[in-house]
Amino acid sequence: MTFWHGARLVLVSIGLAVVVSFVGVVVTTTFMNREPTIGQNSVLVLGLHGDLAEVGPRGLARLTESPPTLRSLVNNLRKAKVDSRVKSVVIMPAGLDAFWGKYQELRDAVLDFKESGKPVIAYLAFPDDRDYYLATACDQIFLMPASSLELTGVANFEVFLHGALEKFGASADMLQIGEYKTAGNMFTEKTFTPEHLAMTDGLNLDLYEQLVHGIAEGRGKSNAEVRAILDQGPFLPKEALRLGLVDGLAYEDELVALSDGRDFLSGDNYRQVSLASVGLGQGPKIALIYAVGTITAGESRYYGPDGQSSVGAATLIEQIRKVRKNDSVRAVILRINSPGGSAIASDAIWRELQLASSDKPLIASMSDVAASGGYYIAMAAHSIVVQPATLTGSIGVIAGKFVLSGTLEKLGVNIETISRGKNATMHSPLRPYSDDERQKLEEQVRATYDLFVEKAAKSRHTTPEKIDEIARGRVWTGRQAFDIGLVDELGGLKRAVTLAKQRAGIDSDTEIELVIYPAQESLFDIARNPFGGNNSMAFTRSILSTREERVLKTLTVPLELFRRGEPLALLPYIPVW
Repeated sequence: MTFWHGARLVLVSIGLAVVVSFVGVVVTTTFMNREPTIGQNSVLVLGLHGDLAEVGPRGLARLTESPPTLRSLVNNLRKAKVDSRVKSVVIMPAGLDAFWGKYQELRDAVLDFKESGKPVIAYLAFPDDRDYYLATACDQIFLMPASSLELTGVANFEVFLHGALEKFGASADMLQIGEYKTAGNMFTEKTFTPEHLAMTDGLNLDLYEQLVHGIAEGRGKSNAEVRAILDQGPFLPKEALRLGLVDGLAYEDELVALSDGRDFLSGDNYRQVSLASVGLGQGPKIALIYAVGTITAGESRYYGPDGQSSVGAATLIEQIRKVRKNDSVRAVILRINSPGGSAIASDAIWRELQLASSDKPLIASMSDVAASGGYYIAMAAHSIVVQPATLTGSIGVIAGKFVLSGTLEKLGVNIETISRGKNATMHSPLRPYSDDERQKLEEQVRATYDLFVEKAAKSRHTTPEKIDEIARGRVWTGRQAFDIGLVDELGGLKRAVTLAKQRAGIDSDTEIELVIYPAQESLFDIARNPFGGNNSMAFTRSILSTREERVLKTLTVPLELFRRGEPLALLPYIPVW
């Protein structure tokens, strides 16, 4: 009785805390929604650090935490380009947690801003390769005098857990279609298979060449010069200056002195300035639907810094239907940042997108990752747009289970089974698949792969045989995917908007309004669901670093989100590039 009485007191306390917090947030938000006063001689300072999410957090987290999203940063540069009050921009990249695709999206936005003729400066403090790659789009680069330039090239580190599983008496019993479908290799192998090595080395080489070309273009050097320089890195500040990698060494206060007394405007404040107030974002409506996270059946789950952890087929289908029925929406852009997931859920989403594409122009825009199930749903689009570094393709299927009998025995755990039906225990974690069970599973996985290939062939206007040659689970960079015909265009969201306008018959110079799905929650929605659909994993992840979170997701996603034996169109473990 005492325990439950105490528990009730705790719950009441938590409830009161939520109410008090919510009331405070409502008051704060009322004032935050007022656009800030911008000086007539302003320098926009964009601090770039932490997680670079496609969509922001939901629930109370959206009001108490407001980290910039990729779109908000790009919009800040769009506004600054036409805003006469903003005279220049300083960007300060400091270890954004993002892959190369998002960095390229930002780099494109910086290059677009430069068309205004206004100067843009990069300020670096202990930058890595991606930070520097972004900085090379700027007019000038300044490096902190005590900071080295960690410019060394592109490396990836892949984890193989088979040996660790053996020590715990566990194993993974996996079946995959496609020799490059290596999602299970993390658990079944102790090192690279030849196909896995060839694929990873191909990705590494192409990303390296993209880094080289970007630096050469930005710093006025040849590709050969940049390759030679990269082999000498990392660099002390004076060495970086001597080699022409940076334009000066300065502390932040010295950079301020160079601004000629202009007002400094933070990116957070400038986010409160609407697109409409500077003559942007008003006109014909184009829907922007986000598909961010692992694809699953049921409802989407929202938590963590990305604001979304899974793309629930039911949730996304509901959003697609709303857009399809909205006569004011002229075209649709599907923005994908997903490693895939459930093949069945991906197919259900694909079908709904097919129906929508029969009514409205549909363009797929890929972010860092849109592979396997992420590529599957993109196949419904009239055009697919990717960044050169986007990880895509991975047309393949995997299914299987973990066998934990040895682990349970070591722990002194005994499980007794009672069943009826020859295959009732097919997905039991106590033993591997029998020959008959493996044959059944292979039939299911093969049928899913064949369907994937057929739909890809229809989407790409070619034959299943030709798709199979470049499929087999292989992951490609966006540039490689463009060269082999898996995608239509290289570029970011801006290019996707241009294509959507063309197909919708909207003049290229006409401003449009992007209508975002899922829509931003109202204060009432947040009050009704203050934690934004959090589950128990959310609280675990909230205390983890992003890299730890990524490893945790790798280990828990198969157990947390999918049904036993479910065929998966899931990207292999994403290495740390």
